[in-house]
Amino acid sequence: MSNSTGSIPNDQHLSLNDPLKLVDQYQRHKTKLRISLTDRCNFRCLYCMPEHPVWLNKKEILTFAQLYKFCRVMVQLGITHIRLTGGEPLMRQGVVEFIQHLQQLRALGLQRISMTSNAFYLAPLAHALKQAGLDDLNISLDSLDADHFLHMTHKALQPVLAGISAALEANIALKLNCVLLKGENDQEILNLVHWAYLQQIPLRFIEYMPLDAPQHWQREKVVDEDDIIALVSQHYHVEKQQRQHDPATIYLLNQHYPLGIISTISKPFCLSCNRLRLTANGEFLSCLFSNQGGSLSDLLREPDEQALIQTILSSVWHKPAGYIAHQAAPQRKITMHNIGG
Repeated sequence: MSNSTGSIPNDQHLSLNDPLKLVDQYQRHKTKLRISLTDRCNFRCLYCMPEHPVWLNKKEILTFAQLYKFCRVMVQLGITHIRLTGGEPLMRQGVVEFIQHLQQLRALGLQRISMTSNAFYLAPLAHALKQAGLDDLNISLDSLDADHFLHMTHKALQPVLAGISAALEANIALKLNCVLLKGENDQEILNLVHWAYLQQIPLRFIEYMPLDAPQHWQREKVVDEDDIIALVSQHYHVEKQQRQHDPATIYLLNQHYPLGIISTISKPFCLSCNRLRLTANGEFLSCLFSNQGGSLSDLLREPDEQALIQTILSSVWHKPAGYIAHQAAPQRKITMHNIGG
């Protein structure tokens, strides 16, 4: 990919009265926004959380009013899908009410409200989340063995399984996410596929990415997409589907069950990336592998939105090519639990 110009085209002038499609210098249109509600998480996953996490001061975290303002502006600029993340989003009080508030943006073009959660606190909230208007959930499930799950997350497995059951009972659409690490949970690939297949819950395996502690990340710990499919193909009829904008490559098992592989390392999908991210303290990240973001917290306090819109569009336009260009970890202090995936 090449950049034909270093600045925003002149015809992209900034008014919400004539909404713009968010587009970067590589002509990738942005329609999905991930909002981190909190950096706090009750899990300590091996691939995500630093050994000694330092939490944001609660005064630094954006208020729900500021988050709503940002979401409204982004929807008016072309965002159609908002995903709430963390940390663990269910650790933030008021999340159900915030989802209810986001319903107002459907009249402006918002089509879908999603959440990514570890499901530990989900069971008592599932019905309320559904009633508030949550469309779907991605739930992390890295092991079905209680002891191994405890080793990988430092938490018990049973509340997560209870959360999954409660979400199904509440009729919330689900996907399961599993980050594979060779030597940790790669021996559970077939067990996870079989369990999810029987439950008829779509499962996505995610290649281990060099995001949080690049000095500890090792390429040999990555379980590649091709290796996963080679194993699964021994037990299921597998048909690869044409890639869309979703980060996962979808394979149909036995002509009906969708298994996804998010292969950031072995087969980067940056060419079709349509995502943007906001951290809990207002850092706007156009790319998961950005070395730095731009703070929007002060701009979100201003009544005039023109500077906010200008900053957003400039950041989006200058979005880098992504991991595909350098295939290296970002050199930044921010960690995965700050970004939410």
